[in-house]
Amino acid sequence: MSVQGTILVLDGVSTNRIMLKVQLTAAWYHVVQGEKLAGLGALLRRTRPDLVLTAQTLPDGTASDVKKLMAVDPALADVPIVAITPQNDRAARLKALSDGLDDVLGYPFKDTLLLARVRSMLRSRADRQELSLGDANQSIGFGEAAQIPLAPPAIAQIALLTQTPRAGALWGSALAQQTRHRLSNYTLPDLHGVFSDPAPDAIVIELAPGGSGGHILADLKSRSTTRNTVLIGVLSNEDATLAAEALDKGADAICMGGFHPDEISLRLDTQIARKTRDDKLRASIRKDLSESLTDPLTRLHNRRFAMRALDQIAHQALETGRGFALMLADLDHFKAINDRFGHAGGDIVLTETARRLQEATEKAGFVARIGGEEFMIGLPHCSAEQALKLADKICESICNKPFCLPDESVLTSVTISVGVKWCSSPDLNIADRRNAVGQLIRSADQALYAAKNAGRNQVHIRSSAA
Repeated sequence: MSVQGTILVLDGVSTNRIMLKVQLTAAWYHVVQGEKLAGLGALLRRTRPDLVLTAQTLPDGTASDVKKLMAVDPALADVPIVAITPQNDRAARLKALSDGLDDVLGYPFKDTLLLARVRSMLRSRADRQELSLGDANQSIGFGEAAQIPLAPPAIAQIALLTQTPRAGALWGSALAQQTRHRLSNYTLPDLHGVFSDPAPDAIVIELAPGGSGGHILADLKSRSTTRNTVLIGVLSNEDATLAAEALDKGADAICMGGFHPDEISLRLDTQIARKTRDDKLRASIRKDLSESLTDPLTRLHNRRFAMRALDQIAHQALETGRGFALMLADLDHFKAINDRFGHAGGDIVLTETARRLQEATEKAGFVARIGGEEFMIGLPHCSAEQALKLADKICESICNKPFCLPDESVLTSVTISVGVKWCSSPDLNIADRRNAVGQLIRSADQALYAAKNAGRNQVHIRSSAA
């Protein structure tokens, strides 16, 4: 049997636990049972559940106590917790939401709604786990992943998407008294307004049998601008089938039995707090990815980026049939600069060199620092003449203007040597493109040594086959 995840069911009534276990086991989940808070910590550490379904009231505590117990353990803090309350007990539902539980299910419930809620929760947790990276960050050169706790949500932009303008006006008026978030109204027939404006942090959508709300949920989740937007569906009745369909199509939460501004406000705060944390995690990952491909001193690309970019340029050349160039540039007598001015002075020369190389190259290609004083420039879609012209420009950008170093009254002259390897598409028409790229680098390196041996401060080009 394939087990999709581990679910902990907590309830002091054994028949309730058994019924839930039957429903969940039939859907290939691994179910663990508990009945009270006593001993729960050890049970959690032993079973490491992916989701907890707990009765609102336990023999020795409440669902809120379960939340507090799990929140202090970093390994369990992101495990979603769903409270189970009597179906018509709105006060219990609001209490659970205000205590920070992830969702509430009214008992008795249909299998379809229970399983849809479980699937939705497990998907959300899997997404958060991917963002957190776990120990994988070490394997790709990142530092330890930052722990970003849930915090009270900032003021967010909320879109109300209703069947009619009148419904939107009523919703907005009622919700404005419950939340500090900014509200805007749209109608389902006029959906383009949501896409044309900046993406809202959350969208509250009116769902009706036979309406277009379900399709819109799937559409919103498929678009890059709204993929991470919180989606909360509102049903006017207790239609479990429609609620389950909405959850499977991307709704983060469902409010049944009509628009209740107090419940909507609580759900918005919880969901937006999670979105804010996840957005910070995404930004952190993007920053780490950028830094893993960036030289920390010069802010140029580093060798890792250069090798990937060069491989891509070679691949494009095979597809387009156009030539490209690879340059290796090395500052002349850089050791003497370090010896005379110290490493601080040498760093200034390197950063200024990087700036001038970028200025000379403009957007013609990439510039990377691949060693101490060595730089690589890749130029896609160029002729040998264009490559040679740019290489001369690079030399002139360094030698024509002396460098200004701190505490030095006299400007310091610096020169650079450039080796150029120009390659046509037939030069790469071999099965192993990686070896071809290695040969190109060796050819450019030979050209660089030729420029050094010829007296430095000059360009040497090789345009023979790789």
